Amino acid sequence: MSKDYRVLLYYKYVHIENPEEYTIKHLAFCKEVGLKGRILVAEEGINGTIAGTFEQTQQYIDAMHADPYFSDLVFKIDEEERPPFKKMFVRLRPELVSLNLLDDIDPNEVTGNYLEPKEFREAILDKNTIVIDARNDYEYDLGHFRGAIRPEIRTFRELPQWIRDNKETFMDKRVVTYCTGGIRCEKFSGWLVKEGFKDVGQLHGGIATYGKDPEVQGDLWDGQMYVFDERISVPVNQKEHVIVGLDWFDGTPCERYLNCANPACNRQILASESNEHKYLRGCSHECRITPANLYVKRNNLSQEDVAERLAVIGEKLPASV
Repeated sequence: MSKDYRVLLYYKYVHIENPEEYTIKHLAFCKEVGLKGRILVAEEGINGTIAGTFEQTQQYIDAMHADPYFSDLVFKIDEEERPPFKKMFVRLRPELVSLNLLDDIDPNEVTGNYLEPKEFREAILDKNTIVIDARNDYEYDLGHFRGAIRPEIRTFRELPQWIRDNKETFMDKRVVTYCTGGIRCEKFSGWLVKEGFKDVGQLHGGIATYGKDPEVQGDLWDGQMYVFDERISVPVNQKEHVIVGLDWFDGTPCERYLNCANPACNRQILASESNEHKYLRGCSHECRITPANLYVKRNNLSQEDVAERLAVIGEKLPASV
């Protein structure tokens, strides 16, 4: 039974002549159609996740394919019961994704070898192949390919330095990488090639494509795939579901993400609903006791209430509070 809404995930690296003008016109078009979502536009191309009814999303697909620059644009499509966005944004950016490089990568000139889902699955099973997750650490923690390396990074732009720090570990190995929809891997795999890695591959279409492939059916993926909208996560493995996420506070299996209540921190952590309340949605003692704690404010907790919660977990309010 089909659902009422579709979510489109897509990107393309292609030169856009006047990205500022294109951004304005594209936003007007999306609002006219009635879509909701987030689209990034840069001189180097476009990257978007948008949602709407079947008719609305099909109108968008047809309009993009009618543009010679986007006639071959590939859309990854999910069906949902409700749209995962409340508003429509089209934003102008200097880059679609940033590796923080002085000499940026153009994926149309250099990128790793594309691996279709079946080929990527074979690479995962090859003990002589290094599989690197090109996403952020919190994305990996919710779900990842079995045996994939988790770079110690908070943002994508930190990835090149992490590779340089660990280069000797896998410089002479075959390296394959993956990300959500493929856009980050285009640049990252190209950067690996320029850095001198001899055999570099990337999952064509990203995890989103791998999970829908009728042959592999998401095999060897554990957990959920993190997505940047109100859904937070979506399933990938059609054969089995293995929870790999661990609760920030007690280490029990968990796939529920939330943001630390301290706005200055805002770290994304996995936590059960009971632990969210128990720990005042603060990822650390400092975040729990800060006067800026949004959980405390929104629940109208008094200092006595906070002190009682802290006592349960063996912490105290500072005497000055």
